[in-house]
Amino acid sequence: MVNRENIMKRSLKIALIAASFLALAGILFGLWMYTRESQDLRKVKPDFILSAEDLVKAFETDETASSSRYTGKIVEVTGTIQSVRPGENNALTISLNSGSILSSVICTLQENPDTSDFRTGEQITLRGECSGFLMDVLLNNCSVIQK
Repeated sequence: MVNRENIMKRSLKIALIAASFLALAGILFGLWMYTRESQDLRKVKPDFILSAEDLVKAFETDETASSSRYTGKIVEVTGTIQSVRPGENNALTISLNSGSILSSVICTLQENPDTSDFRTGEQITLRGECSGFLMDVLLNNCSVIQK
């Protein structure tokens, strides 16, 4: 007859080993995500190329469909600089005019160029990863494509 106590001990050991392995894998993955560097989007082919006006209009018309289409994708957007201001963690934030009173395209640059390089009213093309729509369309890790 098989001893139930031995089976329980063996099952508990296997479960503890599996849990330890999963915890270690989770910690290693978290460290990898935390320390990885941002991709240089100047060298990446964009998923979509459009104007700031068209991007905002798409989100204002159908936010759900636009979110599933653009969020997490690389978007290249061209527009007129509405404002330039320092962002969080020494980043630079450029707002592009969208023709909408309520919304704009907010681009956070991954590199931190001098704010005097950008002037309100100038035409610019930026490429970044779309993070969605919160009254404004948000693009992160942006790179300047054309000024």
